[in-house]
Amino acid sequence: MRRVFSRLRAINAAASGSMAVEFALIAPVLITMLAGVIFYGVYLGAANSVQQLAADAARASVAGLNDAERIAIARAHVASAAPSFTLIDPTKTSVTAKVSSTNPNVFEVAVSYDASKLAIWGLQGLLPLPSKTITRSAAIQRGGF
Repeated sequence: MRRVFSRLRAINAAASGSMAVEFALIAPVLITMLAGVIFYGVYLGAANSVQQLAADAARASVAGLNDAERIAIARAHVASAAPSFTLIDPTKTSVTAKVSSTNPNVFEVAVSYDASKLAIWGLQGLLPLPSKTITRSAAIQRGGF
């Protein structure tokens, strides 16, 4: 019986470094997955911020009396509200505001953001990546109806 236990101890002693080898093989995959989750989270947060800017600008534009004033209000709202969103750089946003081409009673606001400086682009070649330009739009019916 003593022989069996001594052989088991010898086998156990021979496998003492196997966990370190397994970790060395798995760690790069786990670190890449963790970085992907974090970087995609930042990208999706920035996309959500751009959508919120577009929706807020569309709602603010309702106060305009004519199309030119609505466009000015939408642009001013994005310029004043963008600094409060921590995941986007306000200098990289652009606004397009216009009357809908399909319905003259609907006003559309589109906000584009150049996301080329986000950390997600460090994973290029490792993961499939989204577009470097985030564009979101919102439409709202004109007031007074």
